[in-house]
Amino acid sequence: MKEPGKLRLKKFYFHPITIFIVLSVITVLISGFLSLFEAQATYNTINKNTYELEPVLITVENLLSFDGFKFMISNAAKNFLSFGPLGTLLISLIGLTIAEGTGFIEMLTRRHLSKMPYFMITFILIFLSTISSLINEVGYAILIPLAAMIYFMNNRNPILGIVTAFCGVSFGYGVSIFVGSTEVSLINYTKNAARLIDETAHVPLTSNLIFIIITSVILSIVGTAIIEKIIAPQIGKYKRDDESSQTEKYHSFDLEEEEQKQIEREKYDKRGLQYALVVAIIIAFLTIYALTPNLPYSGMLLDMKEKAYVNQLFGDNAYFQDGFTYIVSLFFAVTGIAYGIGSKSIKNDKEIIENAAKKFNNLGSVFILMFVASQFIAIFRKTNIGFVITAWLASFLEQLQFGGIPLLIIALLLMAISNFFLTSASSKWLIFSPVVVPMFMQSNISPAYAQIVIRAADSMTKGFTPLMASFVIYIGYLNVYNLRKNKPYTIRESLKMITPYFVLISITWILIIVIWYIVGLPIGPNVVPTI
Repeated sequence: MKEPGKLRLKKFYFHPITIFIVLSVITVLISGFLSLFEAQATYNTINKNTYELEPVLITVENLLSFDGFKFMISNAAKNFLSFGPLGTLLISLIGLTIAEGTGFIEMLTRRHLSKMPYFMITFILIFLSTISSLINEVGYAILIPLAAMIYFMNNRNPILGIVTAFCGVSFGYGVSIFVGSTEVSLINYTKNAARLIDETAHVPLTSNLIFIIITSVILSIVGTAIIEKIIAPQIGKYKRDDESSQTEKYHSFDLEEEEQKQIEREKYDKRGLQYALVVAIIIAFLTIYALTPNLPYSGMLLDMKEKAYVNQLFGDNAYFQDGFTYIVSLFFAVTGIAYGIGSKSIKNDKEIIENAAKKFNNLGSVFILMFVASQFIAIFRKTNIGFVITAWLASFLEQLQFGGIPLLIIALLLMAISNFFLTSASSKWLIFSPVVVPMFMQSNISPAYAQIVIRAADSMTKGFTPLMASFVIYIGYLNVYNLRKNKPYTIRESLKMITPYFVLISITWILIIVIWYIVGLPIGPNVVPTI
């Protein structure tokens, strides 16, 4: 029996949209407070011609001012329209919803994935998510929605699929099976910093290749264990209150007629899969041809102004990198339509469009969330608070007198902390590289290994800060599949779900960095951790 007189206070939950608005207001107030005390920091950049250090003074910009309010009002639309996750998510969803609407994704899930053990599916998803950082942050926009669909169709909790994909992309960011956008964005800072000590220093693009390939597998194995043993039991099953989850009603039917329909449906599914396979091969061939230089009409997706092939693929103006999300979306859309035609699951173009449009019905809150999150992130960047904190941490590291393993761990942790406030790896490395690389070289640690440490630091905390733009896709999709009508997934709860992954993968990263250094294993072709 309940004891009389006891009152239970009903818990109140702020929607993430409200939290981002509150965070924006707090950021503006903090900027006014810090600028009142003239908060500032100095960091060094490297002159590309003379290889000399040039100090840069950065101050906190006050947004609690006339100019600050003018910036926030006049740039609101620009902040939203230029918000990276908005475009990539919209483009990827067009292809994915078409493929889902034709039954293509469901057929693949039923035919192949439903027979695979959960551990295997989780490993594949984490591995694909990890290596997706080969091309910046496209993994968030493609794999989070896709994972939710597949888990839902496979009678597994789609919330778990969302968490798995997000953790895989975030906490394995920067490792892959080939050199990619991370190398292109970091390598010049590493080279220039190394030449402060040795004017002849050279850091090849492949200097981290062995390390990132092996680490991508290690992180996927560890991540699979964390998801299946710790996070999956906590999240539990997806209790749907719809027709698909209700107890099947018994009714009489003609067994022979039902078997005949099943045979005919499998025949159409098989034909649809054949159509989709032919189209997939054609798209793959055309894409490969467009990425192959020096052939007739080839190289369409390459930036031929660059000399190195990696820069042609992943440089600042590389067409392949900029268009990858569209290519993937087009792949799903066209193969899905081919399947629909072959399997007769669609009748006309109107049906394709209507089926795809239905999938966007529940995404209104996601786009509102993106709007307020884009304002918060733009406001925080404008204040320069992230740059100032990062510069303070770099200056603190420069004052320390450590070498070897203590230096590795301290540098790793300080850069990981800075990642909470400055999420761009290249921006962090711009500030830290003139400090970290010379300190490492003076301790007999190679510049290439210093670059590995910034990759590890960026990966350790990337998914644990709302300042990371693609975090909004994660929390937005949690609420798309949320069955609790009066209790949205808050920022706090979304972080709490991934905390075990964050903690254990961070420990794994530290162990990898230390053990690799002690053993002295190669990190790239003819490159080792020491000089």
